Amino acid sequence: MKKQSVLFFAQAAVIAALYAVLTVLQNILLPGTASLAIQFRVSEVLTVLAIFTRAAIPGLTVGCFVANLSSLPSLGPVDLIFGTLASFTAAILMYALRNVRFFKLPILSALMPALANGVFVGFEIDFFFVNKFSFSLPDFLFQGSCVALGELGVLFLLGLPLAALIEKRGLNRNWQE
Repeated sequence: MKKQSVLFFAQAAVIAALYAVLTVLQNILLPGTASLAIQFRVSEVLTVLAIFTRAAIPGLTVGCFVANLSSLPSLGPVDLIFGTLASFTAAILMYALRNVRFFKLPILSALMPALANGVFVGFEIDFFFVNKFSFSLPDFLFQGSCVALGELGVLFLLGLPLAALIEKRGLNRNWQE
């Protein structure tokens, strides 16, 4: 029991650290590509780990929170709340849907980060940045779609191939379930 707890927390910590470092590094090397409305956050490829281990849920949530700390000066505390909530929601949904497969791929799970980020971050951008404390459905739909498209790009171009590789190589066999 204790060994499993240590393994769980170790996996969560490694996932959190990888997510945060990849996001911050991307924002340093390619400013704005991991934190603006139209983004291709490469670290989101790690969300596929929620298909294989529950440890990815706290790992991705903490990793997103830490990564979003780096954009605190430009986006403020709002992104800490909405971005982190989107990551948490996406990870839970991915884990819950991990066994639903189409063509042997977890396609439905891969849609969850696009859905969660499109809704939460789309609302954040519309309400706090575009319309200054006012909601506009057309603006929300546009902003949410921009965020969701970036997520879909990462998950379908990088995430699903990574998930298939992890399963093909059996790399998930020893992970904390």
